Amino acid sequence: MSKLVLLRHGESQWNLENRFTGWVDVPLSSKGIDEAKNAGEKIKGFVFDHAYTSVLRRAIDTLTIVLDIVGQKNLPVTQDQALNERHYGDLQGLNKAETAQKFGEAQVKLWRRSFDVQPPNGESLKNTLERVLPYWETAIFPHVRKGERLIIVAHGNSLRSLVMHLDGLSREEVLELNIPTGVPLVYEFNDQGMPVAHSYL
Repeated sequence: MSKLVLLRHGESQWNLENRFTGWVDVPLSSKGIDEAKNAGEKIKGFVFDHAYTSVLRRAIDTLTIVLDIVGQKNLPVTQDQALNERHYGDLQGLNKAETAQKFGEAQVKLWRRSFDVQPPNGESLKNTLERVLPYWETAIFPHVRKGERLIIVAHGNSLRSLVMHLDGLSREEVLELNIPTGVPLVYEFNDQGMPVAHSYL
């Protein structure tokens, strides 16, 4: 039976500052480093065959910390921008509360929480799904079918896209889905590659 651990990176400096981050390459906060360490402790008994992460340092650094704690520093790691956070376009770097004051709460909520409305020059969740899913199908899922044990360290929206697919969530259901930073979400798959169980640790 294949196992897959999904892990959202620890809190970043811009999470802490309540800014839209997207593809801006910001570091983990001190709390984020602690969250990464805690995640590593929670999965200490796991042995992985391969790891995947985005090309953004907050995800890469989280994975590095986790693999150090579980004792698998030499694990093969694939980095790909297909797993990057949703690109927030012109909103990147802006404070979320100030942006709501400028454009109105309703408009910012639409940009943040709708499925297919894009912020100016950015991606919707639908756009994010459209790059995450092909990468899952071609690069990662074949390893699930082989029964391998994998870990993906990525971002709130790239992981929401993947969970939407794995859990068969509707467009409405995924809008209510929030994946916390630094908490491992473990999926188990049967021999046909179908998810049969999942839970947070």
